[in-house]
Amino acid sequence: MGSGNSTSLTEFILLGFTSSPELRALLFALFSVSYVTILLGNGSLLLVIHLNARLHTPMYLFLRHLSFVDLCYASAIIPKALNSFVTGDGTISFLGCTVQFCVFGGMLTTECCLLAAMAYDRFVAICKPLLYTVAMSDGVCTWLLACSYASGFLNSLIQTLCTFSLPFCGANQVDHFFCDITSLVKLSCTETQSNMTIILASACVIGVSSFLTTLTSYLYIFSAILRIPSHQGRRKTFSTCTSHLTAISIFFGTLIFMYVRPKPSYSAQQDKAVSVLYTLVIPMVNPMIYSLRNKEVKEALRRRLPVTVSGLHLPTLPSSKEPGLNRAFYNT
Repeated sequence: MGSGNSTSLTEFILLGFTSSPELRALLFALFSVSYVTILLGNGSLLLVIHLNARLHTPMYLFLRHLSFVDLCYASAIIPKALNSFVTGDGTISFLGCTVQFCVFGGMLTTECCLLAAMAYDRFVAICKPLLYTVAMSDGVCTWLLACSYASGFLNSLIQTLCTFSLPFCGANQVDHFFCDITSLVKLSCTETQSNMTIILASACVIGVSSFLTTLTSYLYIFSAILRIPSHQGRRKTFSTCTSHLTAISIFFGTLIFMYVRPKPSYSAQQDKAVSVLYTLVIPMVNPMIYSLRNKEVKEALRRRLPVTVSGLHLPTLPSSKEPGLNRAFYNT
């Protein structure tokens, strides 16, 4: 795949969204508010779960790692973007681009696997409640987490090696606000089909298997819900799935739209706008989706914050003797 005309690059230039100082200032404000929200939301969720023994269950174990992953891949991209908005300089070193690419890809893949693990957790809680403590034991949870991170690392390693082993012939302007794979591959001065085939195969194996695991889990969940005789019981059980369904719809929907499209439909500006969803919006709204309607998290916050914050009422948790779903599952 070598080329006699290839040039050894030491840096790339991220073109970002615009060269207009006024628009860059607006983007800086929007990205800054979003990043602070990401740090506060995910950081608070990590702290609350860590400090409260009642939240040391499989569900909250996955939520804790989901927050950690969101913090990692948002922090790999947003600080550099903020600096570019302020200075107008999108220069990033070759090594810096490689690290950003690797961390972002690894954490994004890990989140994909974590969402599948959480779907399996919900399946067991609703469809096999009597077996929950066995099926979601500490050993099983540790294995699911290890597989999630290992899959993320492996996919990231493959994509990073295949992308940055390509020769770049002097062109170093990346038409994006971070080191995105499609924008980087366009700069290569050689045939990229074999590299892209390997990258696509790796991503498909992990992404498709995670998506099918999630889809299959919810098919069983919906089937179990339909068999519940009372309307109130069906509604209560389904309500425990709405948060996760919202999260996976945004996540998988964005990735499918971003990477599973006919090539003629690709647009650089459109790609940048969609990328904002999974670099800013998803890590920002995940803590809200999983926490604001969760009674156990609200109770934990109420215990840590004895006063009402900004008029937000934090209700007490119902008695553990209250009939309903397994308490290891989502109390929403």
